[in-house]
Amino acid sequence: MKLILGQGNPESKYDRTRHNVGFASLDQFACQHDSTWSEKTKFKALVAETIIAGQKVLLVKPTTYYNETGLSARTLVDFYNLDPSNDLLVIHDDLALPFGTVRTRKQGSDAGNNGIKSLNSHLGPDYHRLRIGIWNELRDRMDDAEFVLSRFNKEEAEQLDTTILPHVIERIEQFCQESLEATSHKTLAIT
Repeated sequence: MKLILGQGNPESKYDRTRHNVGFASLDQFACQHDSTWSEKTKFKALVAETIIAGQKVLLVKPTTYYNETGLSARTLVDFYNLDPSNDLLVIHDDLALPFGTVRTRKQGSDAGNNGIKSLNSHLGPDYHRLRIGIWNELRDRMDDAEFVLSRFNKEEAEQLDTTILPHVIERIEQFCQESLEATSHKTLAIT
């Protein structure tokens, strides 16, 4: 079994914000796989299921806030007896990467990301990550919280839907097929 966890905030006012790009990725992935979301209060998450490469895949959008997603992840990993280093992929925004950049890592530090900090405190740092760059020139004129909670501009939103999310979906499928390569030291610029 594989567990794909998207980072984001649960309320609709956060839809299409930079911080919710993990949720947006899973929404598109679920749609393409005809998977429907259901609330699982015991996991503190919305969960959808699909089968890829003959194995069950759980798509997870925690209903905790972004900075507490480790609570949901820990509950799921324990319930399904999963090994995070092999079975967990976390999709999240990355403030340090330019918009349109997608990188994958097998493990690492939180780099100041509070959602990753929560996951690391509950699971340790050994799990796969798919990092989606959200930085643009506005970042230099806004504080971190204001920027990550802002919406993508029209051009970015179009690129996200037509180019970036399809690339992310391809990476999710590679993870499920155990063929995802780490790209920590090279950048995959989508723009």
